[in-house]
Amino acid sequence: MIFTAAGTQDGRAVVRRLCEAGYDVTASVVSSYGEQLLEAQSAAGGHLTVHDTPLDADEMTAYFRTHGVRVFVDATHPYAVNVSRNAMAACAAADVPYIRYERDLSDISYEKVHLVHSYEEAAETAAGLGRHIFLTTGSRNLARFVHAAAEFDCVLTARVLPTAEVVALCTELGLTPAQIIAMQGPFSRALNRAMYEKYEADVIVTKNSGTVGGTDAKFQAAEDLGLPVVVIDRPVLSYPHLAHTAEEVLTFVADIYDRK
Repeated sequence: MIFTAAGTQDGRAVVRRLCEAGYDVTASVVSSYGEQLLEAQSAAGGHLTVHDTPLDADEMTAYFRTHGVRVFVDATHPYAVNVSRNAMAACAAADVPYIRYERDLSDISYEKVHLVHSYEEAAETAAGLGRHIFLTTGSRNLARFVHAAAEFDCVLTARVLPTAEVVALCTELGLTPAQIIAMQGPFSRALNRAMYEKYEADVIVTKNSGTVGGTDAKFQAAEDLGLPVVVIDRPVLSYPHLAHTAEEVLTFVADIYDRK
């Protein structure tokens, strides 16, 4: 059985390809929304099981041993470094081959890009570039930006997933309905530009989530309007094996199955 951490659009595509190739796959997600998206897939062949409970490194190790996991495919979001670290530790402990599926980076040659290395640095940099901050990094680190906006007297607009839990978090942090855009992306260049204009954005904050994550369109819309963009740099980890396409993942998996 193949255990796949699949919390992204391209991660779900990898799961689908593995199932179509006839493998039994357990796909791990951390939200009910992610589970719904996986179950909505029409994967031919194989057998798909969805696991919706977060696991730490020890729990992963026990799960791998109990369920006979033969390969771990890490197709989590590029910024989900804790999951990747736990997975690598668990794979080493359980002697399970690990491969990381990593989406490509977006070009950040736009002259008004400000590259930073943490959410704290992003919040402070954005506050120094303009009063109206348009945040596109999701809800996980929203509190940092809310606190920075209050400290520097900025207006924060947060574009987040349209789930009850996320909207409730925004409300708990003090954001008003006028500051919350609850929509599922990715968004086109035109729609990004329209949102930047509507909310009078002075600066955009994003992560380098690649084309599939909509980063290119965010940059293009910002450049259209001459807006600065604060980009939180993608973390760099030392992966045992790295793939950039689903085909490379399939080749790795097939080789493991052929050797066992």
